[in-house]
Amino acid sequence: MQAFLKRCALALTLGLSATSLQAAEKVIFDTDFNVLNDDGQAFIMLAQLHAQKRIDLLGMTLVSGNAWVDQEQVDALKAVERMGVEKEIGVYSGAAYPLLHDFATYEQEKALFGAGWPGAFKHPRPISASELIAPPDGLATHTKLRQESAAQFIVDSVKKNPHEVTILAVGPLTNIALAIRSAPEIVPLIKRIVYMGGAFEIPGNTTPAAEFNWWFDPEAAKIVLRSPIEHVIFPNDVCEKVTFNASVYQRIVSKSGVIPDLYKTVLGPEFTKDPNYNSFTWDSLPALYLVHPDLVTESKDEWIDIDTHFGPDYGRSLGYKKGAPAGTQKAKVVYAVDQPKFWDEYVNLVTLPAPVKH
Repeated sequence: MQAFLKRCALALTLGLSATSLQAAEKVIFDTDFNVLNDDGQAFIMLAQLHAQKRIDLLGMTLVSGNAWVDQEQVDALKAVERMGVEKEIGVYSGAAYPLLHDFATYEQEKALFGAGWPGAFKHPRPISASELIAPPDGLATHTKLRQESAAQFIVDSVKKNPHEVTILAVGPLTNIALAIRSAPEIVPLIKRIVYMGGAFEIPGNTTPAAEFNWWFDPEAAKIVLRSPIEHVIFPNDVCEKVTFNASVYQRIVSKSGVIPDLYKTVLGPEFTKDPNYNSFTWDSLPALYLVHPDLVTESKDEWIDIDTHFGPDYGRSLGYKKGAPAGTQKAKVVYAVDQPKFWDEYVNLVTLPAPVKH
């Protein structure tokens, strides 16, 4: 204790906070990855935060969602090389299919209930490498998938670091559900799960009832959300308030570097075609929350569940202030953030040099 107090005194002398002496939070990034949509942007930020030792990014676990996991592998392996963290941050491939939700029934589901973003269900799962699309700056040259499955990596990491691992879950929750079901003893050992998922007080973006991530695998979401773990949720209710637009884009591409160049390649054509192009901000919000919890300006504590009955409400997020069904768990649900502060830190992180500098 005396040694710690001495370090605190030294830190204050140097103008540092006592919390800066604590170990960086251990994070698993569970993602339906892509090059530079929401998951790709979040990873750029996480890699820089890892290099700055503000987090300890243990690994990236892939789950089918935005795309089939086969395409995500191609994009994620290149991403860790691009950021120069491939030796420290492994890529672990995970669930290719939801627990029950089935591509074969999607057309009928779409006809009955309507559909917005279907993710991987746009087309059948690729059966050959020739169907996969290389990132704009080429394939990974030397990085391979780690041998462990995503679910096993989650189990092993939590057991190795009890009460220290935060899972940042920004895709369907299949990997985490499989980890919990295969090793239920990890549940009390998980520090917390921070999600991008759900839509509580607004319509969904895939069906009128359901947000995409939790719609893609509602059964997995129910397993995870009903586990007695600390839950922090960034639903579409907040994500659709935060808009990436031309002013943010110009702040990024006015800088030079690997990542600004990637933004020009991927998003430049969109702004050339339509100067008013914009998109909502999803996974970057919970990613930055890990180091800036003060970004949240409005949240509610609610008991959370999800509708798993096949019908028009399939995948609907359910929040209860009272009278919640037995077995539900309380979560912190975020409804607003400090947007100027968020964008300042976002732009700073995605315009830093890559490969990262430690």
